Amino acid sequence: MGKKASKRYTSDLTDKQWKLLEPMIPLAKPGGRPRTVDVREVVNGILYRLRSGCSWENLPKDFPSSRTVFYYFREWGLDGTWQRIHDALRTMLRVKHGKLPEPTAGIIDSQSVKTSKRGALGDMMRARR
Repeated sequence: MGKKASKRYTSDLTDKQWKLLEPMIPLAKPGGRPRTVDVREVVNGILYRLRSGCSWENLPKDFPSSRTVFYYFREWGLDGTWQRIHDALRTMLRVKHGKLPEPTAGIIDSQSVKTSKRGALGDMMRARR
């Protein structure tokens, strides 16, 4: 499972990308039915949906069923898989570019944090009265 001859969609993972991601994908849960779905195709389905903006039900039929793709998308969000993948890829990229593995600064601008003239807490307190 997981072998591809060529990319069908621009969002499909290349073999090199899959080689990076595959170890980060959780194994099938122990004690349950054996996994029969091609997990690479599940990831490709998720990436297709994120890139195209289509609804889950409108995934092309050459992906696993939309219910299956959504199930894994949701499960991996709940169990922290997506966060672990994000963190690992960010670290790899930073190291590749000669930076420290973890960011040392962050930026918050006025569009990121909304507040009133008095400040957020004062505004919240006034609304509760």
